[in-house]
Amino acid sequence: MSAGSTSSMGALPPQAMATPLARIGARLRRDPILLLSLLAVIAILLTALFAPWLAPHDPYSTNMSIARKLPGWVSSDGITYLLGTDVQGRDILSRIIYGIRATLLLSVLAVIGGSGIGAILGILAAYYRPLEGVIMRVVDVLLSFPAILFGLSLSALLGPGTVAMVLALGVSAIPGMARIARGSAMVVMKQEYMEAGHAMGFGNFYLITRYLLPNCSSMLMIYATLQLGHTILLGSVLSFLGLGPQPPFAELGSMAADGRKFLQIFPHISTIPTMTIFFIVLAFNLLGDSLRDALDPKLRF
Repeated sequence: MSAGSTSSMGALPPQAMATPLARIGARLRRDPILLLSLLAVIAILLTALFAPWLAPHDPYSTNMSIARKLPGWVSSDGITYLLGTDVQGRDILSRIIYGIRATLLLSVLAVIGGSGIGAILGILAAYYRPLEGVIMRVVDVLLSFPAILFGLSLSALLGPGTVAMVLALGVSAIPGMARIARGSAMVVMKQEYMEAGHAMGFGNFYLITRYLLPNCSSMLMIYATLQLGHTILLGSVLSFLGLGPQPPFAELGSMAADGRKFLQIFPHISTIPTMTIFFIVLAFNLLGDSLRDALDPKLRF
């Protein structure tokens, strides 16, 4: 190796040659926002995973005699309801815990399905240039329709419920991921190793799966994290409008809708689920932004 090339490589910052995990680890030590958001996301995921063990009461058990109790209320038999009770006397804390589980599960399913389809479309559009025009025009059409419109349409066809909401959220995740995947793949396609692979006669499937997709994975992971926060918020809106899981299913958006009639006299019934949604979306958005700062080569120097 020549001295010029050696000095050239020596001029590169260590982060430029580090693996994605090493760059994330290095940023964790100097970025408190990334650390706090990661801990918050881990706490949210653990809450969803261990919901049956963390919930102090049955989230579906109704008792009209203790309906609309304020946070911290203690019953005559000494049971404390830390977040109070809702309009049907159900423990809000237990329903919040189960609501986090339901909201995350539905949103993750939608993001995995929609982002997976979008990533495939974007990579195919970048690799097979004759297909680019057709694929991206379909993506533009999907991008022009709001997710709420998809939710209304699917609810009319399938009836309001979980299936309609997941399909609407999944479709809304396709166009953004397709555009990100196409942009990342076009950058990778210009690299010398892709041209060398073509020259050596490697098949298209091998080049896509061995080189193109792995080198796009960092950006796709970042966008999926950001998309998850957006999907959680959008799913809560659809549930608030009555297009998501139907009562008595514990879901944060529908829980916020349950207390809107009592917002002035018992605001905790709606505000607690709403603040939970805000906290979850904020945690995922901050995590996605911090991961982008750590992994995006344009922001690394």
